[in-house]
Amino acid sequence: MQAQIKYEFSATLWKYEGKGGWFFVSLPKEISEEIRNNLKWQEEGWGRMKVTAGLDRFRWETAIWFDTKIQTYLLPIKADIRSRAGLQEGEVLDLSIWI
Repeated sequence: MQAQIKYEFSATLWKYEGKGGWFFVSLPKEISEEIRNNLKWQEEGWGRMKVTAGLDRFRWETAIWFDTKIQTYLLPIKADIRSRAGLQEGEVLDLSIWI
């Protein structure tokens, strides 16, 4: 198994207003800067980087995307996770990601 770096943070759940209505959290700028400076080589197209995400007892495989407009990574929160955890837009979540 490959060693992974773990990041823990709190972030507010927000909904993208465009097509699809995806829900995201924005990683803190300091964490995004550290990831971008040290791990950018792991990015695939469009600033996408594979991660494992964790919230409470839930863990799932996903990716973060770097948003150049706000200079931070975005973590999508899947509908299944939102439903099972009873999450609402505007809620502050305590999350972990492993890269």
